Amino acid sequence: MNVHIEELDRKFTDLGEIVLRRRLEPTLLVDVYEVKLGDEYLMSSLFTASETALAELTLAALEDSALDIVVGGLGLGYTAYATLSTARVRSLYVIEAVPEVIDWHQRHLVPLAAALTGDRRCHLVQGDFFATVAAETSFGPGAPDRVHAVIVDIDHTPRHHLHPRHAAFYSSDGLRRVATRLHPGGVFALWSDDPPDSDFVATAREVFASCEAQIINFPNPLTGGESSNTVYISRTGHA
Repeated sequence: MNVHIEELDRKFTDLGEIVLRRRLEPTLLVDVYEVKLGDEYLMSSLFTASETALAELTLAALEDSALDIVVGGLGLGYTAYATLSTARVRSLYVIEAVPEVIDWHQRHLVPLAAALTGDRRCHLVQGDFFATVAAETSFGPGAPDRVHAVIVDIDHTPRHHLHPRHAAFYSSDGLRRVATRLHPGGVFALWSDDPPDSDFVATAREVFASCEAQIINFPNPLTGGESSNTVYISRTGHA
């Protein structure tokens, strides 16, 4: 094994083999944390601009001062961390399907672990986010029935899913179940690795009062160029 790569954990899950590793990025001389699921790279601490923007755009769209927020997908914790950056957030429930990912944070194997596990507002909940929404069950122990925002960063895109059972979530019926869990004026935010999908925007607009896709551009030190992701912000109407 390359001496500059350290495997921190490897487990077999329902979605496949998941690996957490740390490596030295030679172009920047910094440690990079990476997660692979099977042969696919799920996330990297080298590229977090869009995960942070996902939270920032959500918070900017909310007017309330005591916010209850749900995040679907923990990953390396950058979206959750950015969500907790303001005192406006009263509670944060992060739902993660893979228990090993929560374990990484509890064991402080990833950079933001201490900040998340040490914040009393933050609750890491092991469970299937999509099943929770479909069954209209609780987001977690003590979680309110309705929240101000639901932020999702799990699948690659609304079309490219980690598991086929996730597909129904992106239909009008699936999005409607999300909308019913939001307060008036609430926000549903979604991360995507692809450019804006006009079909998904149209579907979201069938359910929500508005849906806008915003391209997040960021420098890519590996290519020397620029990369981009998409953040969708959908809002419910005010009562």
